[in-house]
Amino acid sequence: MLFALICTDKPGHLELRLKMRPSHVVYLESLGAQLKAAGPFLDEAGNPNGTMVIVEAAGVAAAQAIAANDPYTIAGLFSATEIKPWRWTLKNPEVA
Repeated sequence: MLFALICTDKPGHLELRLKMRPSHVVYLESLGAQLKAAGPFLDEAGNPNGTMVIVEAAGVAAAQAIAANDPYTIAGLFSATEIKPWRWTLKNPEVA
């Protein structure tokens, strides 16, 4: 099952985000095929202010564990993390 991890940064934490980004990227890459897509949300100035990660997980608890182990989460970057089941309907490369 796919899940969207929708994470909102705490205001004024851009420096923390930039500092933790290399660890965050390594973590996401370590998910292998579980990771389907990822990228930052941007503010009006083009600065990242949140994250969306699409993962394949056995259930909500497994998706929560992925979110909890993200270096951004561990560093306290996010003010909120929402986890929603998600269906990839259009342009899914795994569906012919």
